[in-house]
Amino acid sequence: MKKTALKYVVPSKNVVLVIPMMIFYCSIVVAQQESKLIAKDAQLTKIASDYQFTEGPAVDKDGNVYFTDQPNDRILKWSVSNGTVSTYMENTGRSNGLYFDNKGNLLACADLDNQLWLIKPDKSVEVLVKDFEGKRLNGPNDLWIDKRDGVYFTDPFYKRNYWERTEMEIETQDAYYLSPDRTTLERVATGFVKPNGIVGTKNGKFLYIVDIGDKKTYRYRINKLNGELYDRQLFVEMGSDGMTIDHKGNVYLTGEGVTIFNKKGEKIGHIDVPERWTANICFGGKEQKKLFVTAMGSLYTLDMKVRGVR
Repeated sequence: MKKTALKYVVPSKNVVLVIPMMIFYCSIVVAQQESKLIAKDAQLTKIASDYQFTEGPAVDKDGNVYFTDQPNDRILKWSVSNGTVSTYMENTGRSNGLYFDNKGNLLACADLDNQLWLIKPDKSVEVLVKDFEGKRLNGPNDLWIDKRDGVYFTDPFYKRNYWERTEMEIETQDAYYLSPDRTTLERVATGFVKPNGIVGTKNGKFLYIVDIGDKKTYRYRINKLNGELYDRQLFVEMGSDGMTIDHKGNVYLTGEGVTIFNKKGEKIGHIDVPERWTANICFGGKEQKKLFVTAMGSLYTLDMKVRGVR
């Protein structure tokens, strides 16, 4: 058999410059995309602080934004009318993720007793979910509600020092769907290390779920007839805490600031946040064009060109 000698070719100086030039080009492209998303001359602004840990922002039909100070067991409200923040409710079951249903009720992942709560406008509480097949949930974390008022939520296990139990009763950490009539709870997505953020598209076709434990974000197709999920696809190799979507379908992931991806999973922007951890995010305000970011003990806003979806 004839042997062919391997040749090592030293790259020219011009070739060596290709990689940094590509990085520079990609940076320009991302910057151009950011300019289409963020309002001109807008600055990330801290509008409230001195909380212990902010989480779970959600917007109501008027553009008011609600978020939690979970360790202090309270829900706070940013008012669209005057831009101030006040305490909306205390003794919230250590609420984490929040979302409004189509009737104006606020649903909350009540972490204290691993429940899903419905908080009515008069602040009375109904426990919607407390277990699955007789076993206590791990700890509902984040949720999204479809147009029929069906509720998707993630159920990771983050051991809390205020819990009496120390082990999971449900062996896996999954995502669930509560039927629109709130009578049937089904496990609809499995195979996660630790699921966290969750959000769906406005047209109800797709649902995104983050596996923060495996640093991945997945996209599923939604069966509109029964809410079941299918055709799981890897969206990006990045985890996240909370997440949101704008009206163009761009996906916003959190963690080290806010990273923005288009529908194809291509990075198109990044928002630096001067806190160690960015927990969650949503759009709010009268026109849904103000981005609200919960980060550690603070709440930030950023004016945008794009708007959120409901």
